[in-house]
Amino acid sequence: MVVLITGISSGFGLETARLLSQEGHVVYGTVRREVTPLPQVHYLRLDVRDAKAVQQAVQQIIETEGHIDVLVNNAGMGIGGPLEFATEEEIREQMDANFMGLVHCVNAVLPHMRKQGSGKIIALSSIGGLMGLPFQGFYSASKFAIEGYCEALRLETKPFGITVTVIRPGDFSTGFTGSRKKATKDEALQAYPAYQKAIDKVEHDETGGLKPQVLARKISSILKKKNPRHGYVVASFEQRLSVFLKQILPAKWFAAILGSYYG
Repeated sequence: MVVLITGISSGFGLETARLLSQEGHVVYGTVRREVTPLPQVHYLRLDVRDAKAVQQAVQQIIETEGHIDVLVNNAGMGIGGPLEFATEEEIREQMDANFMGLVHCVNAVLPHMRKQGSGKIIALSSIGGLMGLPFQGFYSASKFAIEGYCEALRLETKPFGITVTVIRPGDFSTGFTGSRKKATKDEALQAYPAYQKAIDKVEHDETGGLKPQVLARKISSILKKKNPRHGYVVASFEQRLSVFLKQILPAKWFAAILGSYYG
């Protein structure tokens, strides 16, 4: 299969590119900076927020390979802090990187997948796309947007033999923790005393979380399935339980549990 993965400089993208190339797939991956290249992986230097650059990259793959079988939309970033104190620039960066980046990539590959009558689109959401996480509200909003977009996309593209799968990771030990942009102004810390405790809890859980190879193996298994499920939660037992509880408990009860967890 010819696979395009966005954001392969580290974490999920890096390990997925490594595994899929080892399994014999033709792997193209996007990066925004110079990295130590993996053998047998084709690198594309671009930012998924640039729709024109994405279109050009996809056209390059089509001209070289003739087709694209799989899109793995992994590129993204996160901001942390009270919603009130996020700047307009931070909010736009969050939504552009996580949501519009996905839209640009899908818009670029979809005409080719429709023409060939097949394709797999895999989007990285988060359990934060199923529940609003305190002090990560705009990150959750970007992932909620992915959930709704993919639900509609799945229905629209089914007649063309295209499957759309959403993966919802829980806490993983990746470079994402260190790259998160956090509110550090005294005003924000003073206005929301719970913020520092909550973000410390988040980063502690991430640092002790699952390894990115776990998610790479899940993506590999999805490529082998003719009809993969609409969505997968890849997380610890406790986090998978939290997703289940969100579905069955009254909203007020679940909010109390989530609020208690984050202090």
